[in-house]
Amino acid sequence: MSPQDSKRYRNVKVDYLARVEGEGALYLRIDKDKVEEVELRIFEPPRFFEAFLQGRRWTEAPDITARICGICPIAYQSSAISAMESIAGVTVTEPIRALRRLMYCGEWIESHILHMAMLHAPDFLGYEDAIQMAQHHPDVVKNALRLKKLGNDIMTFLGGREIHPINMRVGGFYSVPEKRDLEHFIPELEWGLEATRELAHLLAGFDYPDFERDYEYVAMRHPEEYPMWQGRIVSNRGLDIDWPEFFDHIEERHMPQSTALHSVIKERGAYMVGPIARYNLNHDKLSSDARALAKEAGLGASCANPFQSILVRGIETFYAIEEALRLITNYEKPDHAYIEAEPKAGTGYGCSEAPRGICFHRYSIDDDGIITGARIAPPTAQNQATMEEDLVDLVPLFANNTDEELTWKCEQAVRNYDPCISCSVHFLKLHVDRC
Repeated sequence: MSPQDSKRYRNVKVDYLARVEGEGALYLRIDKDKVEEVELRIFEPPRFFEAFLQGRRWTEAPDITARICGICPIAYQSSAISAMESIAGVTVTEPIRALRRLMYCGEWIESHILHMAMLHAPDFLGYEDAIQMAQHHPDVVKNALRLKKLGNDIMTFLGGREIHPINMRVGGFYSVPEKRDLEHFIPELEWGLEATRELAHLLAGFDYPDFERDYEYVAMRHPEEYPMWQGRIVSNRGLDIDWPEFFDHIEERHMPQSTALHSVIKERGAYMVGPIARYNLNHDKLSSDARALAKEAGLGASCANPFQSILVRGIETFYAIEEALRLITNYEKPDHAYIEAEPKAGTGYGCSEAPRGICFHRYSIDDDGIITGARIAPPTAQNQATMEEDLVDLVPLFANNTDEELTWKCEQAVRNYDPCISCSVHFLKLHVDRC
């Protein structure tokens, strides 16, 4: 930039984005009301999970990959387990499948509530953080903490602990509960349904920016249920693939400004994963009560406004609590906690719906069960290109605002995706060049 040009621009910096998991930065170059350049710079150090999985035993993958994220470890464990079971040719029994889905409900509850009430709601209510928000909305914060604890308690009970659970394994679980022990969750889940309904009504009253884009939504779809850890990968533009075809259609690109990869659909570009994608592609698989709540909250069968992702998360949380109640009510203890599985050389694929979107795994192992190759596509990396494109279209709408107001809106737009930056590195420092 020439000395003359440098005088035409002013700089806005936010050293770190608050209320997201991990570290990153955003660079914007604005000429009048046009965004000339946008870069989401993820600078958290690479973590090399794919590299140090190589040489480990196939049964270790679920416990190792759980360490990728302390908020959504079930997603990583589920995808790793599914991949290894596909290699071994193992199909788990229905009771084991139900317990896995119940654990996933716990993760959705705790993760969605953390994001909605603690990280994202302050944006809409005009507070810097949930601590300030609690001064004027104490019941919202108290109920959110109780709901989050409910989700964590389910994960702890079934997984051995809430952070990086240790009870799931290839073939099932190390131990499984009696039905009477699960039933003690029912009163709290019934309370949680009403508490989540109240939260959804609160979220419905937020002032959402009038902002919609034409996205390609990508999510799993199951013929019988709202997807969590089984189903084909589909989109609203014709993508309909089984897991082994994932990298035939999805390309991961190295970007100089980021330690996370950018995922795009080959020959088409950026796509969205996460709550809005799941909702738009699977609205018909929600329960009737969840669909009714969505309608009460002002949502139709689809949603194209990323700022309303917080509201869609509220509907998904309500559904997850309903689903947990159903699974506990119908639970029958399996005859065996796990099915024996033997390794053989091959490549396996696993996919599940983390709270933030599809979490895809591919592993190759040899005859001795030693991992020879691993590849993981986390949801935040898949959303990164879409986040940048959102900012290109969003900034002109607020270009005449002060730097402080523009910064707030950009941070809010990134938080729409609940980015888990630590998961994606293999946000937010804000820098704006303004003409």
